[in-house]
Amino acid sequence: MVVASGWGALVTFMLAVGSRHQLPGMLYWLMGDLAYAGSPWLALGVLAAAVLAAAPLGRSLNVLARGPLQATALGVAVRPLEWGIYAAASVLTAVAVTTAGSIGFVGLVVPHMLRLLLGNDQRLILPASALAGGALLAGADVLARTLIAPEQLPVGVITALLGVPLFLYLLHRSR
Repeated sequence: MVVASGWGALVTFMLAVGSRHQLPGMLYWLMGDLAYAGSPWLALGVLAAAVLAAAPLGRSLNVLARGPLQATALGVAVRPLEWGIYAAASVLTAVAVTTAGSIGFVGLVVPHMLRLLLGNDQRLILPASALAGGALLAGADVLARTLIAPEQLPVGVITALLGVPLFLYLLHRSR
């Protein structure tokens, strides 16, 4: 909570000192918008490298999902694996956010929905999440561009409108 407040204050400061003609673009980026996204090649390259790096870790991730004690007992080096996953997730998140802004709920909802459909095998879930997340984002972007045409909504609004009820359903279902 404290860290979020600190970063929120920094973002507010940047909005306050930024030029007035850049303010709409900054606000749309904060809400998540693909209209200002640049070339996708860096993001696609980082994603491809992450998927290739994670592919051999699928079995270890499946064992780790059963708990760190069981994973350790079965020979998985838990701490290095966890730190590697944290680092990879951080880099992927940073690349996604710098490319398109803060688009919420894609990374929360898609893997959980796929887990319901495909089971818990990380060798399937990881690449399927990348593909399904991209498909969801592309579909949400089409809706954002056409729903109130000729105006355009930030894509983050659409993903939040889809993601909040789905995530609440998943939370309710997990009880």
